Amino acid sequence: MGKLRFNYRSEVLGHYVDITVVYPTDTYRLPETDALKNRSHGLLIREKKDFFAPGMKFQTVYLMHGGGDDDTLTYRYTNAELFAQRNHVMLVTPNIANSFGADAYYGVPYQTFLTEELPLVIQTLFASSPEREDNFIMGYAMGGNVALAAALARPDRYAACVDLSGGIGMTLDAEALKNELLSEHFSKYFPLYGATFGSADEVVGSRFDLKAVALKNRAAGLPECRFILACGSLEFIRARMENDARILKELGFDMDYIVAEGYDHDFRMWNDYIELALDKLLPLKRRAIYPEAD
Repeated sequence: MGKLRFNYRSEVLGHYVDITVVYPTDTYRLPETDALKNRSHGLLIREKKDFFAPGMKFQTVYLMHGGGDDDTLTYRYTNAELFAQRNHVMLVTPNIANSFGADAYYGVPYQTFLTEELPLVIQTLFASSPEREDNFIMGYAMGGNVALAAALARPDRYAACVDLSGGIGMTLDAEALKNELLSEHFSKYFPLYGATFGSADEVVGSRFDLKAVALKNRAAGLPECRFILACGSLEFIRARMENDARILKELGFDMDYIVAEGYDHDFRMWNDYIELALDKLLPLKRRAIYPEAD
């Protein structure tokens, strides 16, 4: 697995931003014949299989980090690199700070950065397929809501979305977000909430009202993502996640909701479910895409 962290000046954000990219690299395999016959100083000789080729592309999963994290923490606290290599898929994690991935009411447009500028940068600099069927978005904690909101706002970008434990930020229940903006708890512990989402009286029907956004895009005839939501049975945000799952189902989206028994709001949950998403839940090709084959 290759790994690169780079920094560039985002025109959309108006400042420099860090991006971590992990991508599959060449692999080796044991000979299909009797491997035990091929020995050199007691070591098995591995046959090299051609991997890189002109025009090849990878499917890409944009992986959003949680609140208080950065673009590196996911790869230090989980085995996401190993899971990506095993499934021959690129992972892209931008540092989105504590932005909730939103085009802030008072602040910078992180959702526009994520859904418009970042894919263009990644597809220009790396062998990332531009096809919608080859692009996915996933996140955990705050990043789960970031992924959910991005996929509902720009369903033409992503084939599927995985929201792990995303119980804070934008939601399909605008009244819930409105109540959070009015609560003393959120004012005290999430001081960026008001700056990000603005006045509670203006939330319903705004760009932060994900149900309204989804219905607007459906009326416009945009394609729709598949959604997979997963939450630990012990998580404090479980009720909010179940509410989003219920509304997605009522709206008729292709979706699944998973309750992870015995899991809490922590990296044990996110490590295991990033693995499950890459291994089974996402409709990945799990191979590089070669021009002559595809």
